[in-house]
Amino acid sequence: MITFDIPEPLFFLRATVTDALKTVIDPELHVNIVDLGLVYHVRVDDLNRYILIKMTLSSRNCPMSDSILSGVKNSIIRTFPDYQAEVSLVWEPEWNYSTIPEEGLRKLRGR
Repeated sequence: MITFDIPEPLFFLRATVTDALKTVIDPELHVNIVDLGLVYHVRVDDLNRYILIKMTLSSRNCPMSDSILSGVKNSIIRTFPDYQAEVSLVWEPEWNYSTIPEEGLRKLRGR
């Protein structure tokens, strides 16, 4: 589950940020990074026009890590062209199949 740090007057951005992040597909699992539970936290600083995404990957040895991280940053910049975007890769908590939200599990099962 993603936690959000977004000022109350900008609460509407939550869905827009989530939709932008859902355009980034894990190339090995073929499911978007939100539904896989790879995104942990989103912080929007409207005053400084800055968005921080804290996320993990399905594996520390993910061969597509650079591509996925670039895709995340680009999805934010494309959706919020007036903002700077930063993607912070974290390894705690460690991702595993038990952390995948129900929607992601359905997609992995092909339903």
